[in-house]
Amino acid sequence: MNSSIKHWPEQERPRERLIQQGASSLSGAELLAIFLRSGSKQHSAVELSRLLLQHFGGLNPIFDATLQDLSQFHGIGDSKYAQLMAVKELGRRYIGQHLKQEKIELSNSKTLLDFLKFELLGETQEVFAVLCLDGHLRKISFKKMFYGSINSCEISINQLLRHAIHQHASSLVIAHNHPFGRPHASKADIELTQRILMACDLLEIKLIDHCIVSPEGSYSFAEHGLIQPR
Repeated sequence: MNSSIKHWPEQERPRERLIQQGASSLSGAELLAIFLRSGSKQHSAVELSRLLLQHFGGLNPIFDATLQDLSQFHGIGDSKYAQLMAVKELGRRYIGQHLKQEKIELSNSKTLLDFLKFELLGETQEVFAVLCLDGHLRKISFKKMFYGSINSCEISINQLLRHAIHQHASSLVIAHNHPFGRPHASKADIELTQRILMACDLLEIKLIDHCIVSPEGSYSFAEHGLIQPR
């Protein structure tokens, strides 16, 4: 039988604990339960959250799931799905706003990688994107420019650079995802990056980094010495 959260001792309720102890003190299931607010006839919100996490294997796959996938669970319908998508977009915009306000640290930028993960990890095909930056290394725009297959993506360097010029970018970060593979730079990735680097040099646009993101982690060309300042 469903044990509603409102019947729990106050000190054990997720919302009250969040207010008293902070959001970091809660588990993923408890945070998700606060968002869901209610469960179903069979399960409380926390129990429903645990079922979702167990089924999908984590929070990210839940946010990337389709309405059809989520609606298999009693208590999840159009309204909660729309709320999930809204929360996902708010998170993306929150990190994106930081990129507009803060200079990117070239040695290691967690904010940058978090932003790229938000944008690219949900894709089921390989996507090549460009982040345009101003002279102070703050975000001007981000665009997913080229779409490919599961493990490859053809790009146009001319089209990429025309976009950068149109955005009045002083610097660029390029990125692509490996939807089902490791964040490893292939020989083709390295050769493509060098071609883009040389083309950027001709236009006096600085290529800051090329990042690869995958469910297994991320890879920075700059951190591995594959993009040298000129």
